[in-house]
Amino acid sequence: MPSDAIWAWSIIVVATAGVIIRPFRLPEAIWAVIGASALVLSGLLPWQDALAGIEKGIDVYLFLIGMMLIAELARLEGLFDYLAALAVEYAAGSPQRLFLLIYIVGTLVTVLLSNDATAIVLTPAVYAATRAAGAKPLPYLFVCAFIANAASFVLPISNPANLVVFGARMPQLTEWLKLFALPSAASILLTYVVLRLTQHRALKEETIARSVPHPRLGRGGKLTAVGIVAIGIVLVTASALDRQLGLPTFICGGVTAALVLLISRQSPLPVLRGVSWSVLPLVGGLFVMVEALIRTGVIAQLSALLHQAVAQSVPKAAWSVGIATAIADNIANNLPVGLVAGSVAASDHLPASVVSAILIGVDLGPNLSVTGSLATILWLVALRREKIEVGAWPFLKLGLLVTPPALIAALAAAIR
Repeated sequence: MPSDAIWAWSIIVVATAGVIIRPFRLPEAIWAVIGASALVLSGLLPWQDALAGIEKGIDVYLFLIGMMLIAELARLEGLFDYLAALAVEYAAGSPQRLFLLIYIVGTLVTVLLSNDATAIVLTPAVYAATRAAGAKPLPYLFVCAFIANAASFVLPISNPANLVVFGARMPQLTEWLKLFALPSAASILLTYVVLRLTQHRALKEETIARSVPHPRLGRGGKLTAVGIVAIGIVLVTASALDRQLGLPTFICGGVTAALVLLISRQSPLPVLRGVSWSVLPLVGGLFVMVEALIRTGVIAQLSALLHQAVAQSVPKAAWSVGIATAIADNIANNLPVGLVAGSVAASDHLPASVVSAILIGVDLGPNLSVTGSLATILWLVALRREKIEVGAWPFLKLGLLVTPPALIAALAAAIR
């Protein structure tokens, strides 16, 4: 094995571990950038290849910027606080009904605004609403964590990882729904059933207020809601026309934010400050590291192994790659795993069931652990701001109960 390949893999392993573990509490993006820079400065990856890797992520960067702009605008305008308070009112004093309503709201936010929006914006709103209702927040906060991944492959726009896996090969909307409508339904339903059973005792033992102080939804909040619906229509249309989603998302998010701020005569600075810009160098660094894996032959080897498995049995290959990808998410996070999986899937034509299994593994697999996806990490950060600590082991114990049934059901629906 060439020594250059060993050095490159070592750098990538250390950088990925830094992204997941965050030594010295440094942001995830710093470790990704350090890893990418080390590959280039050491001569293990030519700067032209690194630049090509960064360019491959342009559609993802635009998608993330557009979604983060609209999500932050919705947060500042109180749209999510309004929805959470509305859920408490409709619960009418029933913890079980509130649990279901938050699950429904979380599903809609994930489907239309991406799983990161559920983690970043809905989580604090649910915490505030449940505290105001006198409920113990944790069972309802778990809803935000699990639905963020369980509903993240309903539409192409529901998870940035979908763009990473498919890239320019994104299926048309009709083809996407044909591939993922039934697996998504299975994922959402099974996740709810098992999560609800695990929280049965906690919900049964508490009482909640029938109403809470209802935040007023101003003109800006209403315009933001209209903008979100418009974005959904535009993106569904773009997907149906087989267009890339990054630029439409960026334009819609920017235009909606500009209109709301202009009409309400607000400064754009609060919105811009609230956007998690560090996500962009994080994703860019990961793209560079995957480019190094391509150069050292790792992608080609994985692709060869997958094609050998497909040649023997397509269903067995689909089941194997789906489960293996789901496990890998929780070892190395689903963004780098998704980039590797996407590169493998792009290397040659694979059966639709195999590619579907890869995506389901990338999107749903992270529900096992707190480090499985960027959305779950962001959820954890949101909880820490509210002085709530959820350890890796308690989450893993819950994830081991909730994730396998949903994953098996979704894969079974995709491989049928």
